[in-house]
Amino acid sequence: MATADDVRRIALALPGAMEKLAWGMPTFRVDKGGRIFASLDDDDKVMGVKCPKEDREELIACEPEKFFLRVGHDENYAWLRVRLAALDDEDELYAILLDSWRQAAPRKLLDAHPELAASAD
Repeated sequence: MATADDVRRIALALPGAMEKLAWGMPTFRVDKGGRIFASLDDDDKVMGVKCPKEDREELIACEPEKFFLRVGHDENYAWLRVRLAALDDEDELYAILLDSWRQAAPRKLLDAHPELAASAD
């Protein structure tokens, strides 16, 4: 089972990543405090990640035990919630965080790390 410590370790290992407290929760940002690519909810059992709005419905429909929207907030943003306990393994956690990081990273950072910039895992 993935934990908040796993999220923190993997997120902070990505290039340019840093942790910053916002709204009382840890957030993980790219490139000196820029865009948020992940956050931990205050119970440390759920993380939020970037996800294109057009992809969310299918993810939630296919795996509702894993993915969901926080009602009253996420529907307005390209964001998705992930239940850490429902993840298959650390590889899946890494893949989700990497995908979110790619969406938040500036082009210059992606260009500097072509091994991470590829859209196919």
